[in-house]
Amino acid sequence: METSTDAYRGTHPYPAGGWAVVDVETTGLGRTDRVVSVGVYRLDPRGEVLDHWYTPVNPGRDPGPVWIHGLTSEVLSAAPTFAEIADELSGRLAGRVLVAHNALFDWSMISREYARMGARVPVEQRLCTIVLARDLRLPLPNHKLGTLAGHFGVIPRQAHHALDDARVLAEVFQPSLRLAVEAGLPLPLTPCVPPTDLGEDEPVPARGGAGAPPRTGGWSPYRPARRRPACPYPNPGRWQPESPLVQGMRVAISGDTATDREVLEDRLTEAGLHVATSVSSRTSLLVTNQPDGWTTKARRAREVGTPVVDEAAFLQLLRDVAPHRSEQG
Repeated sequence: METSTDAYRGTHPYPAGGWAVVDVETTGLGRTDRVVSVGVYRLDPRGEVLDHWYTPVNPGRDPGPVWIHGLTSEVLSAAPTFAEIADELSGRLAGRVLVAHNALFDWSMISREYARMGARVPVEQRLCTIVLARDLRLPLPNHKLGTLAGHFGVIPRQAHHALDDARVLAEVFQPSLRLAVEAGLPLPLTPCVPPTDLGEDEPVPARGGAGAPPRTGGWSPYRPARRRPACPYPNPGRWQPESPLVQGMRVAISGDTATDREVLEDRLTEAGLHVATSVSSRTSLLVTNQPDGWTTKARRAREVGTPVVDEAAFLQLLRDVAPHRSEQG
């Protein structure tokens, strides 16, 4: 007898290749930071677990927040480099949708590792479980992984261990997927855009020993987001098509960009524009390569009618930003 789930399968966007539930631990949060471990659970299109895999990764540098991921220089010195595990990882990701909690972060870290090798991750789409949980309107105080785990009765065994975090996420994703299918809810699949700016011109400390990461010392790449100076110009309003940007305009960025987000924000600031962290009726422009995407900013832009351009168009606009009215004439 056909169930409602079976009936819906014909129209629901199950990925033919299935899912790859991924978690990475890293040396920090910046574009020059490196992966120190990877955990992957492979699921079939309906969410059933096929297998799992884990490896530590020698980042060739200080391991960063050891107090979080527990991977010391001594442990990582004997681990393979990312280049040495890339083929195995590719085989586990190829043809699948990458699933992660705050998927933009995991995707960005992995894709930058591949880009350093002159390669590309064999992934075309990703799904963020934070977005999926929000779309499901689950009765939760927040969308942290631990909160989702508690809601679905999943018990974490070792927080911030890539394999256990991937397991917990897989067990959270399975019922979330079923709920989405039963409700006829479109899955928030997002196209993946590889990075082009790796920021490798920034100083990186020398390696310790024969390719081993140096011992944890005074330098650490684990750093908070940089505070930017306030824009000195008042907001002149929304950007108008076929017109230049004007100093003081509030510009938000959402989703994947080929240019590193921090680099784009630096250029915004240098041009006299305001870097907006959210979208409202006062936002002048949203920059996104996925205008119909599932991010909060893209959705809000559609709701309030904020103008939207893609990254390439925005980079053209940045070439000729008009001075604020108070500076004209």
